[in-house]
Amino acid sequence: MRDRVATLHATRAAAEEGPGARATEQQHARGKRTVRERLELLFDEGSFTEVEQLRRHRASGFGLENRRPHTDGVVTGWGTVHGRTVFAYAHDFRIFGGSLGEAHATKIHKIMDMAVKAGAPLVSLNDGAGARIQEGVSALAGYGGIFRRNTRASGVIPQISVMLGPCAGGAAYSPALTDFVFMVRETSQMFITGPDVVQAVTGEEITQNGLGGADVHGTVSGVAAFVYDDEAECLEEVRYLLSLLPSNNREMPPSHQTDDPADRRTDTLADLVPAEGNRPYDMRTVIQEIVDDGELLETHAGWAGNIICALARLDGQVVGIVANQPSLLAGALDIHASEKAARFISTCDAFNIPLVTLVDVPGFLPGVAQEHDGIIRHGAKLLYAYCNATVPRVSLVLRKAYGGAYIVMDSQSIGADLTYAWPTNEIAVMGAEGAANVVFRREIAASDDPEATRTQLVKEYRTELMHPYYAVERGLVDDVIDPALTRSSLIEALRVLRTKDVDLPSRKHGNPPA
Repeated sequence: MRDRVATLHATRAAAEEGPGARATEQQHARGKRTVRERLELLFDEGSFTEVEQLRRHRASGFGLENRRPHTDGVVTGWGTVHGRTVFAYAHDFRIFGGSLGEAHATKIHKIMDMAVKAGAPLVSLNDGAGARIQEGVSALAGYGGIFRRNTRASGVIPQISVMLGPCAGGAAYSPALTDFVFMVRETSQMFITGPDVVQAVTGEEITQNGLGGADVHGTVSGVAAFVYDDEAECLEEVRYLLSLLPSNNREMPPSHQTDDPADRRTDTLADLVPAEGNRPYDMRTVIQEIVDDGELLETHAGWAGNIICALARLDGQVVGIVANQPSLLAGALDIHASEKAARFISTCDAFNIPLVTLVDVPGFLPGVAQEHDGIIRHGAKLLYAYCNATVPRVSLVLRKAYGGAYIVMDSQSIGADLTYAWPTNEIAVMGAEGAANVVFRREIAASDDPEATRTQLVKEYRTELMHPYYAVERGLVDDVIDPALTRSSLIEALRVLRTKDVDLPSRKHGNPPA
C-alpha cells in the first residue's frame, strides 16, 4: 500500500509540474505565467481543489498515441475567492498548445455542469490554440458542448472569461457568450480568422494584435469589458468583480460595511456640473462623489465612451450605474452606446443588482451612418433591456433629457420605480431653440425682426414648457432634489425598493431586437 501511495504522489507531482522546465521557460519567455501560477493568483491561498488531474486522451494517429500527458492541457476545479466558492478551468498552453480535444472538452463540460449545480460562478482562463486538429470532428463537438452550457448557464451563474493567450476560430464564441471578458495587452488575442487567412482572402496585412488584440477589443469591437497591462493586475480585478456579484441568480449581491455615511452631503456636485446644458463635464467625477468611497468598476471603459456603465456600492449595497457622458458626443446615444448599456442592464437584472440611471442626454446621435447601420433596432435593445428589468430602478435627471432618448434612459413611463431631477433639469421633446424653430417657424418668418422674435419665442417656450418643475407638476418626476442630497436620496430610494417583487407574464422567453 505504501508503495502504491508513493506512486500516486509521484504521479500527481509529475502532473502538477507539467511537461518540464523547458516548456515553462518558453511560457515565461512569452510574458505569460503557467496555468498553476495563474490559479494561485485567482484563488484564495491554498483553497484550490483540482479534479480529473490524471485524465488522459484516448486518441490515436498522428503520433497522439505516444503523447498522453496528464490533465490533457486543461486544469479544472474549484476554490474560494474572498471566501466564496468559484469554479474554474484553465488551459495549459505547454501541453498541445492548450488545444481542445475530446478528453479536454469533457473535463470542461464536467466543471461547467458542477458550477451550475452548485450555484457558483465560473471563471475560464483561456490560453489555447483552438480545436486539436489531430482529433478532427471530436474536438469540434467538444466546443459545441461548451457553447450549449454557456447558454444554459447564462443568467443563472456569473460567467467570466479571462483571455491570457490566443483564442482563435470557433473557440472565440465561448467568451462571447459569457458575462464579462477580460484581456491582457500584448499576450492575448481573439479572432475568428487569423492574419494569414485575412491576407489570403482580402489582401489585408495585419498583425495578430492589430487584428484581435486587447486594445482592439477594448476600444473598437467592444468584445472585451476590461483590459489590463499584465496578468497579475488582470486576475486581481477578476477577484474584485467577483466580490461585487452574487454567486447565482437566486442570491443578492454581497453587501459590505462602509465607513462612508449614508447621509453624507454631496455639495460639490453643484460645482462639478455646469447649469448650462451645452457645457461638458466628466460624469465619472459625479459618480465618484455619489458612491461609497468614490470606488467604481467601469465596464467597457474604452468603448462607447458616451455612456458609462459601472458597478459600485451605495451604503454597502452593490448597484449598477448607467450614465450619459457629456464630455463625449455631448452624451448622445448612438449604436454602440445603446448596445453597451443594454447588455449591462440585462446582466445587472439577471443577478439582482439594482439600477441607478444618471441622465444628461440631448437625444440620439443624428447622421446617415447611424440610421443606415440600424440605430432604430440597436436603440430598441436599450429600451427592451430597461422595460424587461425587474430589479429596483431609480433614475435622476441632472440637466437635459430630450426626445426619445429621455424615454429610453429609464424614464418613469417605461417602468422606473422612482425618478428624481435636479433644479437644472430640462425635460422636453427637444431643446428650446429647435422647438421654437419648428413650432413658431411661420411667426419667425413673418416677423420684421426674425432673430429678435425667435429669441423671444425661445424664451417663452423655455419658460412655459421647460422649467425645472414642469415634469414634476405632471407626475412624470417624483421629486426635484438638491444636488447636495443626491447620495442620501438614492440610498433611501434603494432601501425602500429592496423588497421589490414583480410577477412577469408567463412566457418561454422574450424576443429582443436583433
